[in-house]
This record gives sequence, C-alpha cells and structure tokens, in this order.
Amino acid sequence: MRRSHRALAPALPLALLLPLATACGGEDGNTGAGGPSKTVTVTVGYQSKTINTVTAGTLLRSLGYFEEELAARGKREGVTYKVDWQDYATGAPITAQMTAGKIDIGSMGDFPLLLNAARGKELKQPTRLVSITGYNLRGGLNTVVTAPDSKLESLADLRGRKVSTSVGSAADGTLVRALQRAGIDPEKGVQKLNQQPSVGASALQAGSVDALSQFVAWPGQLAYEGKAKALYDGAELNLPTFHGVTVRKEFSDERPGVLDDFLKAQRRATDHLRTKPVAAAESVAKETGLPAEVVYLYNGANGIATFDPELRPELIAALKEDVPVLKAAKLVKDVDVDAFVDPEPLKRAAAGTAYPKATAPRAELWIEGQDTTRTFDGPRELLKAAKEAGDGVRAAYVPDAVTGTLWYADKAVWVAEGGDLRAFVAPSTAKAYVAQHAGSRVIGHAEAVALATAS
Repeated sequence: MRRSHRALAPALPLALLLPLATACGGEDGNTGAGGPSKTVTVTVGYQSKTINTVTAGTLLRSLGYFEEELAARGKREGVTYKVDWQDYATGAPITAQMTAGKIDIGSMGDFPLLLNAARGKELKQPTRLVSITGYNLRGGLNTVVTAPDSKLESLADLRGRKVSTSVGSAADGTLVRALQRAGIDPEKGVQKLNQQPSVGASALQAGSVDALSQFVAWPGQLAYEGKAKALYDGAELNLPTFHGVTVRKEFSDERPGVLDDFLKAQRRATDHLRTKPVAAAESVAKETGLPAEVVYLYNGANGIATFDPELRPELIAALKEDVPVLKAAKLVKDVDVDAFVDPEPLKRAAAGTAYPKATAPRAELWIEGQDTTRTFDGPRELLKAAKEAGDGVRAAYVPDAVTGTLWYADKAVWVAEGGDLRAFVAPSTAKAYVAQHAGSRVIGHAEAVALATAS
C-alpha cells in the first residue's frame, strides 16, 4: 500500500478562546461603472484536516456550491456576495473569532460545540447549532493509540502512564469516559498532558508519552504511516460523537437567507460525497495533504463517519451527556443544549428530504487506478482479493467484528475461529472475544491472509 509522510497541521491551544474585538458579516459600498453597489462578505471558519467536517469546509469550498447559491441570491437582490474561508486546526480559535463577531459560520466537534455555546452566551454573542456534518453513533471517530512497538494492550495498562490529549476536545471526552469505565481516575490514575495533536503525535514518536488520545484523522494517519497502533476503539463506549455547524445568532437573524444558502450548499456537498466517495476523498486529500487512503477510512462509502446534516435526536441526547464531562473539567459552568440547537434553518433549507439510515459497514478494497471500490461480505473474501491484487492495492479496509469501526486490514488484530476470520481495531477487544469463544485465537495479519487464501 502507498504511504504518505506529510504531517497534519499543528492544532491551536484552547487559550485561543480568549475574546477578540471587531465585527463581521461585513458590507462595503463599491462604486463602479454601473453606480454604487453593495458587497457582503460572509466569513466561514472551518478545519481542513478534521475531515468529517468537509461537507461544511474543505470539500464544500473546493466544489464552490456556497458561492453558487450566493451568486443566485445576489442576482435577485442586486448584492455582491463574497465568501472568506478561514482554515483552523481546531474548533477553539473558530469560537474565539465567532464570539468576537469575526466569523459568521463555523464547524467543529461535539465538545468544542458546547464550549462554543457556553462562550457565546458568556460574551453575549450567542451561537446556534444548525446542522451536522459527520457522525458515528458509537463514538468510533476518536481513538487511543500507542507506539508501534508498545507492550501496552489495554486501557488498564495506562495506569500511572503519560497520556497526551487535547483537553476540551471530543478525544479527551473519550479518554475520560474510557478510563472511568476501566476503573481508573482520569485525573489521578494517569499523567494526562494537555497538548496540541501535532505535539502529542511527536511526543508519542519520541517516547515521551505512552499513549495519545485524539480525534479524526490523527489516529488513522499515524496508524497508516506505521507511527502508531490502536489501543482503544472509541466505539467501545457506544456513545455518539459528531461534528456540526454553528452560526452566530445575530448573523442568522440578520441574514437567514444566506444561512439557508449555506445549508443548501452543505447538502449538495453531502450528496457529492455520498455518491462519489472516492473522488471526494481524492479531492480532500489534494486540498489538505492528507493521504487519500486515510481520508477514505473516515469519509468513504463504509467509512467511520456517516454524513447527514440532520440534527438527529441521538446526537442531541449525546451532546447533553457531554455537558457533565466539561463541567467536571471546569471548562463550562453549564450549557442549555435545547436553547443552543436550532432546527428551523435546516428545515427551511432541506424541507422534506432525508438520507437513508446508515447500514452495517462492509469490508472494502481500493485498487490503484480505479475510481470505485469493491465491497465484500466478509474479511476472508477481502483478504483473498487483496492478495490476488498484490501491489495494486491502495488500501484494504475491514470493520471491527464487534464495534463495526472500519480499520486498515493490515493494521487490524485478527482472530481465527474455526473457518472464520474476524478483525478488531484494538487488541483488548480481540482478546475479550477470544476469552468468550472457545477455540478461537489471536493471529497476525500474514497468517490471516494465509488462511483466507488456503481454500
């Protein structure tokens, strides 16, 4: 399989939530040959490398759908609309800019969204959650990884160890909850380091931390490049995690039609991603420098993320469950989630439309030079096809036998059970399965391939 060694852009610290001062949604009077005209600039904050926000960011920007919607509006209104796309590494600086009136629309993860709501209320610049980008109903977008040669095999092994994460992020929420379920105090049982993702990734490679808990796409990229291996699959929590779109209430009140245009454009980008997942992955890879194989792991047809703008009840309920985690960390006092969520703009922009519900993920093979992938009913068929394709394989993906989280076939933990083969993201889940199924055993990828191709 091909490898890329481009690094993700460094994330910015939560300190950037400090308020700034200026105004946004700007209007400029321009005088041309046809007389005075009005130009309205809409500022969108996005995270290019947080790749399950692409339908409201990287992919949407590259497709130009928002600009198209605004051009049609401008023609009707006699106004020139411009979009100022601002790229950030995390949600924190987007919130800082929104509460300063500098960004109108932004996208970020579930925990940062709560910080966005809390800070907006505190600074009297309220924001509203108006749509979802990508989600995973079990929490599989967050992963704890260790060094490739680490002897650690479960969360229990982290007791007393150094763990890097970004406090206030969804990945930190996963770490806190996972440690609690393992009977470990997340504050006293481990040495938790609050680090930017890029700093934590470097620390893991240098051996100065024992594990890294991060959000999409860091775990997938580090594993793909052979710089880490999975220790804990966030989907084991079975709690939804997602990213969404937030807007300044003042902006949405003043220009509801522009917000509607954004949500219509987001839906068009979502349609594009769902109907042309390989092309979308290649496009996002080109824009971000991430390996396309990593993008596809999360955003592909059977990827870890499901893309649907709907404000699903399960996601809103999960958001409410996140509030106590942030309160315990003293990052928020409280958040009125019901007041923060505003379903009306999406209802206006996408009335009567809905996507089919996500189905169980399937094994998937991406062959060099092909613009579509092949899917398989089980891991045995996938491994056999990958073996036959040889060096032509770009990536082979297989779902975890318990959580359904898609992972690279050559990075998965394999279990043989009679004539069946099962794949797991993390060693602990594989061993737990073996403990409950007599006659099953953990095997390596090479042996799994040999067993798959023996008959």
